[in-house]
Amino acid sequence: MTFKQLHHQNTPLVICNVWDANSAKTAEKLNFKAIGTSSAAIANMLGYEDGEQMSFDELLYIVKRILVSTTLPLTVDIESGYSRDPLITAGYIKILADLGVVGINIEDSIVNGTRKLLDPINFTKYLKIIKDELIKQKIDIFINVRTDTYIVGSDNVLDQTIERIKLYETAEIEGVFVPCITNENDIKAVVKSTELAINVMCMPELPNFDVLSQLSVNRISMGNFLFDNITTSLENSLTSILNTESFKPVFSQ
Repeated sequence: MTFKQLHHQNTPLVICNVWDANSAKTAEKLNFKAIGTSSAAIANMLGYEDGEQMSFDELLYIVKRILVSTTLPLTVDIESGYSRDPLITAGYIKILADLGVVGINIEDSIVNGTRKLLDPINFTKYLKIIKDELIKQKIDIFINVRTDTYIVGSDNVLDQTIERIKLYETAEIEGVFVPCITNENDIKAVVKSTELAINVMCMPELPNFDVLSQLSVNRISMGNFLFDNITTSLENSLTSILNTESFKPVFSQ
């Protein structure tokens, strides 16, 4: 089954978001069907904040290590494309595709101190140039566009989200990622607004997988929350070692 076909089953595709070779191996061991990089997790692992502070070459090194460590389909988060020039971004996508990456995430916001949404019309033009260049290069890769309306808390957020999706559809992309959407009625409205595969993300208030399946969600991501959880666990373990002045807590878990 192709990566695209995995988005059109009776139940949503649950993506395990990874940040290194070891997390990818664990996902494969647990029989996940596909994995995706978390840009925030990789950035934090390398000592950066999220928002294209790490270079594409640094991301590429991690991607290569993941690819040689697992046979699972891998989709890569390229943040805002690592360039405002769509031909440069298309070149980055080609590099990933040539390595065997089956999909990419690209977001409609940039971080410059704070996260700000890009103009949707200009971003759509940017997407179209990327898509045209990929077609010209005969590159078939799943383009999942992340719209950050719910992250930044836009006014009339549902309407703005649907308006952006309608524009992005014209670039002939394959999916739309709407992180931080949790309200069932909002999710239902977004799903009904498009034929594109709809991707939601782990949040405390996100409905469970059965409900998301009933809402016809196509894909569920974990974002950087799994990485954050493991980082917290590490801190707790180290705190126990210091408090007990012993390594027993390491072996009692």
